[in-house]
Amino acid sequence: MTAVLQGPTVDAADFRAAMRMIVGNVSVITAGVGDDRTGLVVISMVSLSASPPKVIACVNRSSSTWPVMERYGHFGVSSLAADHQPVAERFSGFGGIKGPDRYAGADWFTLETGASLLKGATAAFDCRLDEMIDRGSHSIIVGSVAAVRTNDVGEALLYWRGAYRPTRFDS
Repeated sequence: MTAVLQGPTVDAADFRAAMRMIVGNVSVITAGVGDDRTGLVVISMVSLSASPPKVIACVNRSSSTWPVMERYGHFGVSSLAADHQPVAERFSGFGGIKGPDRYAGADWFTLETGASLLKGATAAFDCRLDEMIDRGSHSIIVGSVAAVRTNDVGEALLYWRGAYRPTRFDS
Protein backbone atom coordinates (compact mmCIF):
# COMPACT_ATOMS: atom_id res chain seq x y z
CA MET A 1 0.00 0.00 0.00
CA THR A 2 1.31 3.46 -0.88
CA ALA A 3 1.38 6.03 1.89
CA VAL A 4 -0.57 9.21 1.26
CA LEU A 5 1.17 12.37 2.38
CA GLN A 6 -1.00 14.89 4.15
CA GLY A 7 -0.41 18.49 3.14
CA PRO A 8 -1.98 21.74 4.30
CA THR A 9 -5.76 21.78 4.35
CA VAL A 10 -7.43 23.88 1.65
CA ASP A 11 -10.15 26.20 2.89
CA ALA A 12 -13.62 24.97 1.76
CA ALA A 13 -14.62 28.42 0.48
CA ASP A 14 -11.43 28.65 -1.60
CA PHE A 15 -12.07 25.16 -2.97
CA ARG A 16 -15.68 26.01 -3.95
CA ALA A 17 -14.51 29.23 -5.62
CA ALA A 18 -11.96 27.31 -7.66
CA MET A 19 -14.53 24.65 -8.63
CA ARG A 20 -16.87 27.37 -9.93
CA MET A 21 -14.20 28.16 -12.52
CA ILE A 22 -14.52 24.67 -14.02
CA VAL A 23 -17.07 24.61 -16.84
CA GLY A 24 -19.57 21.82 -16.33
CA ASN A 25 -22.62 20.41 -18.05
CA VAL A 26 -25.76 20.81 -15.96
CA SER A 27 -27.66 17.58 -15.36
CA VAL A 28 -30.62 16.70 -13.19
CA ILE A 29 -30.51 13.43 -11.28
CA THR A 30 -33.94 12.02 -10.46
CA ALA A 31 -34.96 9.14 -8.22
CA GLY A 32 -38.13 7.56 -6.91
CA VAL A 33 -41.64 7.34 -8.32
CA GLY A 34 -44.93 9.21 -7.94
CA ASP A 35 -45.15 11.32 -4.81
CA ASP A 36 -41.99 9.65 -3.49
CA ARG A 37 -39.65 11.21 -6.02
CA THR A 38 -37.10 13.95 -5.80
CA GLY A 39 -33.93 15.04 -7.51
CA LEU A 40 -31.03 17.43 -7.63
CA VAL A 41 -28.69 19.24 -10.01
CA VAL A 42 -25.18 17.92 -10.58
CA ILE A 43 -22.25 19.15 -12.61
CA SER A 44 -20.32 15.96 -11.89
CA MET A 45 -21.90 13.29 -14.16
CA VAL A 46 -19.43 11.53 -16.45
CA SER A 47 -18.98 8.28 -18.33
CA LEU A 48 -17.25 5.49 -16.44
CA SER A 49 -17.38 2.75 -19.08
CA ALA A 50 -18.78 2.22 -22.58
CA SER A 51 -18.73 -1.56 -22.38
CA PRO A 52 -20.75 -2.16 -20.33
CA PRO A 53 -22.31 1.35 -20.32
CA LYS A 54 -21.86 2.94 -16.88
CA VAL A 55 -21.92 6.50 -15.54
CA ILE A 56 -20.82 8.07 -12.29
CA ALA A 57 -21.88 11.20 -10.44
CA CYS A 58 -21.19 12.72 -7.04
CA VAL A 59 -24.13 13.26 -4.68
CA ASN A 60 -24.05 14.84 -1.24
CA ARG A 61 -25.15 12.27 1.33
CA SER A 62 -27.15 14.95 3.17
CA SER A 63 -29.33 15.59 0.08
CA SER A 64 -32.94 14.40 0.06
CA THR A 65 -32.19 12.47 -3.14
CA TRP A 66 -29.49 10.19 -1.71
CA PRO A 67 -31.80 7.97 0.41
CA VAL A 68 -34.40 7.80 -2.39
CA MET A 69 -31.77 6.53 -4.84
CA GLU A 70 -30.68 3.96 -2.28
CA ARG A 71 -34.28 2.88 -1.58
CA TYR A 72 -35.35 2.49 -5.24
CA GLY A 73 -32.03 1.31 -6.67
CA HIS A 74 -32.35 3.53 -9.72
CA PHE A 75 -31.71 7.03 -10.94
CA GLY A 76 -32.21 9.07 -14.08
CA VAL A 77 -29.79 11.61 -15.50
CA SER A 78 -31.10 14.31 -17.81
CA SER A 79 -28.48 16.55 -19.39
CA LEU A 80 -30.17 19.93 -19.66
CA ALA A 81 -30.63 22.04 -22.75
CA ALA A 82 -30.21 25.83 -22.54
CA ASP A 83 -33.98 26.37 -22.30
CA HIS A 84 -34.14 24.15 -19.20
CA GLN A 85 -32.70 26.74 -16.82
CA PRO A 86 -36.01 26.92 -14.88
CA VAL A 87 -35.76 23.14 -14.35
CA ALA A 88 -32.20 23.56 -13.07
CA GLU A 89 -33.33 26.27 -10.67
CA ARG A 90 -36.19 24.14 -9.29
CA PHE A 91 -33.91 21.10 -8.84
CA SER A 92 -31.30 23.34 -7.19
CA GLY A 93 -33.92 24.13 -4.55
CA PHE A 94 -34.39 27.83 -5.41
CA GLY A 95 -37.36 29.16 -3.46
CA GLY A 96 -37.36 26.13 -1.15
CA ILE A 97 -38.92 23.81 -3.74
CA LYS A 98 -38.58 20.16 -2.65
CA GLY A 99 -39.50 16.61 -3.60
CA PRO A 100 -42.12 16.02 -6.30
CA ASP A 101 -42.78 19.78 -6.64
CA ARG A 102 -39.44 20.04 -8.45
CA TYR A 103 -41.02 18.20 -11.40
CA ALA A 104 -43.71 20.85 -11.99
CA GLY A 105 -43.61 22.89 -15.19
CA ALA A 106 -41.77 20.29 -17.29
CA ASP A 107 -42.65 17.11 -19.17
CA TRP A 108 -41.21 13.81 -17.95
CA PHE A 109 -41.13 10.22 -19.19
CA THR A 110 -39.81 6.87 -18.00
CA LEU A 111 -37.99 4.04 -19.74
CA GLU A 112 -36.75 0.82 -18.07
CA THR A 113 -36.22 1.54 -14.35
CA GLY A 114 -39.10 3.92 -13.59
CA ALA A 115 -36.81 6.90 -12.93
CA SER A 116 -38.10 10.15 -14.44
CA LEU A 117 -36.30 11.61 -17.46
CA LEU A 118 -36.81 15.11 -18.89
CA LYS A 119 -38.40 15.41 -22.33
CA GLY A 120 -36.15 17.53 -24.55
CA ALA A 121 -32.98 16.80 -22.54
CA THR A 122 -29.87 16.77 -24.73
CA ALA A 123 -29.18 13.28 -23.36
CA ALA A 124 -31.12 11.12 -20.91
CA PHE A 125 -29.69 8.09 -19.10
CA ASP A 126 -31.92 5.61 -17.28
CA CYS A 127 -29.72 3.85 -14.71
CA ARG A 128 -29.78 1.00 -12.24
CA LEU A 129 -27.80 1.88 -9.11
CA ASP A 130 -24.74 -0.38 -8.86
CA GLU A 131 -22.83 1.15 -6.00
CA MET A 132 -22.51 4.17 -3.70
CA ILE A 133 -18.92 4.85 -2.68
CA ASP A 134 -18.66 7.22 0.28
CA ARG A 135 -15.88 9.82 0.16
CA GLY A 136 -15.98 12.92 2.35
CA SER A 137 -19.45 14.51 2.35
CA HIS A 138 -20.48 12.82 -0.91
CA SER A 139 -21.06 9.43 -2.45
CA ILE A 140 -19.81 8.52 -5.88
CA ILE A 141 -22.82 6.83 -7.43
CA VAL A 142 -22.16 4.22 -10.08
CA GLY A 143 -24.98 3.34 -12.43
CA SER A 144 -25.47 0.74 -15.15
CA VAL A 145 -27.20 2.43 -18.06
CA ALA A 146 -30.42 0.56 -18.88
CA ALA A 147 -31.57 2.93 -21.65
CA VAL A 148 -30.61 6.23 -23.30
CA ARG A 149 -32.31 8.91 -25.38
CA THR A 150 -30.64 11.82 -27.17
CA ASN A 151 -31.89 15.11 -28.59
CA ASP A 152 -29.23 16.79 -30.73
CA VAL A 153 -31.03 20.12 -31.11
CA GLY A 154 -30.18 23.52 -29.63
CA GLU A 155 -27.63 24.36 -26.98
CA ALA A 156 -26.62 22.72 -23.73
CA LEU A 157 -26.90 24.40 -20.34
CA LEU A 158 -23.54 24.94 -18.63
CA TYR A 159 -22.49 26.05 -15.17
CA TRP A 160 -19.54 28.43 -14.90
CA ARG A 161 -18.51 31.12 -12.43
CA GLY A 162 -21.44 30.32 -10.17
CA ALA A 163 -24.15 30.77 -12.83
CA TYR A 164 -26.07 28.83 -15.47
CA ARG A 165 -25.12 29.74 -19.03
CA PRO A 166 -26.07 28.49 -22.50
CA THR A 167 -23.30 27.19 -24.73
CA ARG A 168 -22.13 29.64 -27.37
CA PHE A 169 -20.16 28.32 -30.30
CA ASP A 170 -19.20 30.70 -33.05
CA SER A 171 -18.54 29.13 -36.44
